[in-house]
Amino acid sequence: MDAHKQLTIGLFGFGVVGEGLYKVLQQTPSLKASIKKVCIKHSGKIRNAPASLFTTEKEDLLFDENINVIVEVIDDANAAFEIVSIALRNGKAVVSASKKMIAEHLPEILQMQQETGLPFLYEASACASIPVIRNLEEYYDNDLLHAIKAIVNGSTNFILTKMFEEKLDFQSALLLAQQSGFAESNPKLDVEGYDAVNKWAILLNHAYGIVEHPDNILFTGIQHIQLSDAAVAKEKNYDIKLIAQAKKLKNGQVAAFVLPQFVKLNEPLAFVKNEYNGVVIESGFADKQFFYGKGAGSFPTASAVLSDIAALRYDYRYEYKKLYHHHPHELTHDYYLKVYLSFDDWKYIRREKFEWIEEWHADADRKYLIGVLHVNQLTGGNWWRENGSSLILSIDPIIDNLDIINLKKRSLELAGIV
Repeated sequence: MDAHKQLTIGLFGFGVVGEGLYKVLQQTPSLKASIKKVCIKHSGKIRNAPASLFTTEKEDLLFDENINVIVEVIDDANAAFEIVSIALRNGKAVVSASKKMIAEHLPEILQMQQETGLPFLYEASACASIPVIRNLEEYYDNDLLHAIKAIVNGSTNFILTKMFEEKLDFQSALLLAQQSGFAESNPKLDVEGYDAVNKWAILLNHAYGIVEHPDNILFTGIQHIQLSDAAVAKEKNYDIKLIAQAKKLKNGQVAAFVLPQFVKLNEPLAFVKNEYNGVVIESGFADKQFFYGKGAGSFPTASAVLSDIAALRYDYRYEYKKLYHHHPHELTHDYYLKVYLSFDDWKYIRREKFEWIEEWHADADRKYLIGVLHVNQLTGGNWWRENGSSLILSIDPIIDNLDIINLKKRSLELAGIV
């Protein structure tokens, strides 16, 4: 395709994002992109567009030779994968916003792109209006990317903001998020971290060349965080955020997870409030760079889709440089984490799982400890998610194996044992 070529779009989905894209395209005639057909599930609904635009038959889009771009913004991951597969095999470029589908089918999607040579773009699948995929893909070299930390889910960030700033309990904050349109009627995918870990699986590929199913990435959401945890954080001058993090260890492998984390109030991610997203990238020479923007909603997501459509005029495609042109990094579960764990009853806490415990507070109504454990103690069971337990990572939580001996010695010295 070239900058003068007309892009004729077949659009799947006319929900919040699909309708947003339809409106945005009407306001950007310079793009030379128009929607020819929209495939929807239910034909009976009244929509803000001409009835002639809609069909319930996917074949009307996938096999129309005049349609050269398929845009897919539906919430059914299985249907989305089928649409993408048929579109690519039929010689059409594809733009998608379906993070679950991309995260779960990344190996097949990579193979299809290699076989067909066609672009498959999905900036909208992670952090909506923030161009994080394109930046990781184009700007940061594999060997110089030290770490990446991000708030990638607007619903959970909205809930945590309300718990902190208005002292709402979790359920009240969740209800407010639903009423404000930032959380689904079934909020499990957001609040339990599923949405965030899907986005993280996608970003790990563009950051480090890691192709990993989200099931193999350690994660939890904010469903167990209590007001007492927020009170402890305030006391220590911290905030609590659901953070997706990846860090290159000294052996070159990458530690990655999505977990609640204490954040210092002067850190960039502490400034990310409500439904906004933020990404902090640490590289060898540029130090820290901070990206900030709306992570959800009709127009922010549509703007990312629009950016991908515009890029198709120049035949842009992801080169997956970290995967194909470098030695890709490996995900590891061999490191230690410093954690805060609050709970109601000592009897449920597996103290033997900790390398050492630095603090414990047994006299409060809501007890808590701060200690260090190997990450396998979290991946190997659910004890830390059960019986009302709430786990939050400490500031700078990742401890490299090479550093653990010095820290153990220091901990024993502080305790007066050596």
